[in-house]
Amino acid sequence: MLKGKKLKLPDRLGSLVAGFEDKDEDSGGSGSVCELGEELEILQPTGFRSDRESETDDDHDHNEVQEEEPMVKRKMKADAELEHNGRQPRHEKDGSSHISVIKTIEADEKRSDIEYEISQKEINLEKLQRIASTGIPEGGNLRATVWKSELARMKEEAFQSNEHNNAHSDTAGPLIRHEISHEDHPLSLGKASVWHQYFEHTEIAEQIDRDLQRTHPEMKFFSGESSFGRKHRESMRNVLLLFSKLNPAIRYVQGMNEVLAPLYYVFSTDTDEKNASNAEADSFSCFVLLLSDSVDHFCQQLDNSSVGILSTLSRLSDLLKANDEELWRHLEFTSKVKPQYYGFRWITLLLTQEFNLQSILRIWDSLISSPFGIQEMLLRVCCAMLLCVKSRLLSGDFAANLKLLQHYPEINIEHLLQVAQDLTPDTSYYRMSS
Repeated sequence: MLKGKKLKLPDRLGSLVAGFEDKDEDSGGSGSVCELGEELEILQPTGFRSDRESETDDDHDHNEVQEEEPMVKRKMKADAELEHNGRQPRHEKDGSSHISVIKTIEADEKRSDIEYEISQKEINLEKLQRIASTGIPEGGNLRATVWKSELARMKEEAFQSNEHNNAHSDTAGPLIRHEISHEDHPLSLGKASVWHQYFEHTEIAEQIDRDLQRTHPEMKFFSGESSFGRKHRESMRNVLLLFSKLNPAIRYVQGMNEVLAPLYYVFSTDTDEKNASNAEADSFSCFVLLLSDSVDHFCQQLDNSSVGILSTLSRLSDLLKANDEELWRHLEFTSKVKPQYYGFRWITLLLTQEFNLQSILRIWDSLISSPFGIQEMLLRVCCAMLLCVKSRLLSGDFAANLKLLQHYPEINIEHLLQVAQDLTPDTSYYRMSS
């Protein structure tokens, strides 16, 4: 049995708004640590490898490791594992092999702690959240398992909160056979016609296919005409089509493919072959849960309500004001760069178009495992993104600041998340909600 706080999912779904901007392919990566409020230094991003290294390279690395001391062996083994799972190994970037070894040992300890927690019959989610929110070590199936545990908790809590409301439902029993109406003639133009729905479904499928071709084109895992790439795109297509069919009020909106990509990548690269074979089903379940947590943001009828996107953007503005009023005033009154101009995409797509996949996975570790909840932690990260480019924003006008925030620079992700974690909460929101 999983332990955790109650989570209420929205009861009302609405139509999504389209028109997301094209992804900036140059965004993402990591850089040097900066102090709060200082301008970030633009650095070259750490490479992200999408393909597994060849067995020849692995064997070569293994032979070199055999000649090292025991502690160095652990470091080399961890580097090889990182490279094997799509990340570049760290080879004394800061000039200190001792620090690199310490980080490797810390990662091993964290991996052991997570493996212990998820092996328990009754998982202590608070402890698991605390460990995972600091980053899940690469390799094995830890990230896939932890993400599924956290999202399964959301599903269980949603079920429990709605169980009473559905107790007297009359949905059980045989299906009712409906007669075919005149509207269902193939030439009927009525929106209720099954033929109209069929052609609408075809249009959505074509849009999904176009968007999947543009999903992380730099990675062979998603792109290319190999059987490998086609297989993954087909699975993602199935997930998005099924979601569209089951949610006719929402359907599919450009950008959903970007939200699905991290989930599918993590689950399909699980080292447990049985788990990996279920990546499509697991991705669908978790994708639905993620969108259910923020679906009101996409409902135009709710834009001006307390649960709509404008309310959430207002919370982001209030959070910035509570932590740096100088920057808030500059954006609101001097350069007049409103949160709607940049925050809509940040929030609705969970930052998937602002960073590369490697950075997204690390950010999502903190979002999914945050005790504040996904949306609250997301707002903290968005606010931290503003604070980390404060000096550039203060010196910029409307055009410069808008370009900066719509094409966010490369930063040190760990520093960004630490800034987000240390923010002062917007207490006015909690007073209003209570």
